[in-house]
Amino acid sequence: MKLSQKIQEMELSPIRKFVPYADAARKQGKKVYGLNIGQPDIKTPTVFFDAVKNFNQEVLAYANSHGIPELLDALVGYYKRIGLDYTTDDLLITNGGSEALSMIMTAILDEGDEVIMAEPFYTNYKTFIKAAGGDIVAIPTTAEDGYQYAVREKIEGVITPKTKAIAIISPGNPTGKVLTEEEMALIVDIVVKNDLYLICDEVYREFTYDGRELRSFGSFKEAEQNVIIVDSVSKRFSACGARIGSIASKNRELMQNLMKICQARLCCPTLDQVGAAALYNLDPSYFNDIKKEYEYRRDVSVQALNEIEGIKYGVPEGAFYITCQLPVDDAEKFLMFLLQEFDVDGETTMFAPAAGFYGTPGVGKSDIRIAYVLKAEDMKKGINIIKEGIKAYNAKQGK
Repeated sequence: MKLSQKIQEMELSPIRKFVPYADAARKQGKKVYGLNIGQPDIKTPTVFFDAVKNFNQEVLAYANSHGIPELLDALVGYYKRIGLDYTTDDLLITNGGSEALSMIMTAILDEGDEVIMAEPFYTNYKTFIKAAGGDIVAIPTTAEDGYQYAVREKIEGVITPKTKAIAIISPGNPTGKVLTEEEMALIVDIVVKNDLYLICDEVYREFTYDGRELRSFGSFKEAEQNVIIVDSVSKRFSACGARIGSIASKNRELMQNLMKICQARLCCPTLDQVGAAALYNLDPSYFNDIKKEYEYRRDVSVQALNEIEGIKYGVPEGAFYITCQLPVDDAEKFLMFLLQEFDVDGETTMFAPAAGFYGTPGVGKSDIRIAYVLKAEDMKKGINIIKEGIKAYNAKQGK
C-alpha cells in the first residue's frame, strides 16, 4: 500500500518532534527549560473556568457548525472594540487558528497553486498549504534587513498566474516583525490590483512593544473582499488547550463555501466555546499588564542573547518569539547535544530548530526559534545554557 505524495512531502513539526528527547532528559532528573513552544505560563483568566463550571444543560449536544451564539456575539463585540465592523454572518468558529488556516487553504487552493509568504514563517503553514495541494513561494528576509518583506518589488516579483494569496503573520511568528500602516497599505494595494486573497494571521494582535499600535487588515475597506482574518484564544488569553479559533471575512462566497467544511466536521467543542465567549467579553484593560510582562521578558531575553558571541538575531517588535542564527554547524544536532549530553547544574534547555521555518532549501540550518513565554529569570537561565552549550558543543566538534 502506498501513502500519498502530499503526506510524504510534509515534515514533522520542528517545534514538537524533539519533545520525546526532552521527556527522556526529564526522566534522567534534568530540568528542561521549554523555550521551544509558544505555551505561555500566564494564568488563563478565571472567567473561562467559571463559565464552564456554570454550564448546566442536561445534554452536552452538538453545537451549531457556525459556532454558538454567545461566542459569535462576544467576538462581534471584541472586534467592535478594536474598530472592526464584523457581524455574526462574517464569522466562523474553528478548532483553533490551525483549523482556520487549514480550512482556508482547502477552500482557495487547487493543485499547484501558490501562496506568497515571507520567510522565516510559522512552520505549520507548510503542512496546511501542502495538504491543500499548494506550494509556498518564499520571500527571503534576514535579521540584518529587519525581516523586511513589504517591498513592492519583492512581492510583485514573485506573483505568477498560479498565485492565489499572500499570507501575513503580524505580529510575526517566528520573528516578531510588526508591519507599519504604510507597509500594510502597500500589501493591500498589491492584493486588490492582482485580485488575490490576503490571509491575515493576527493571533498576536495585542502584543506589540515599544509604543507600537497595530492596525488590523480588517480596517481596509477597499480590500474587504480580499481579507481573511484568522484569530485564536490560544495566545491572546493563554488558553492554548481550549482550541478555539475563528475566521472573519466579508467575502460572502468564501464564507458560504467554508461552511461546507464546518458542517463536515460537525462543530467545535461546546464547553470550550462557552469559556471562550467569557474570554472575549473581558475588558480590554486585561491586556495592559500582560503586554508589559511580555515586553519585560523580551528585554531580559535580548540582554541574555547579547552575551552569546557570534549570534545574529533581530529584536522582536511583537508576539513572543526570537529567531536567532547560532555559531554552530547544525541547530538540530546542537539541540540533541543539549538534551542528551549537556547540562548546567542538572539543567538544560530546549528550543525549536528553525530550518523548518524556511521555504528556501538549505537555509536556516543554524537558526533557532525561542519563545519568551517563561518567567524572566527562567528565560535568562535557559539562554545562558544555550551560551555555555555552544562552547562545549563547538569544542567537541574541534572548533
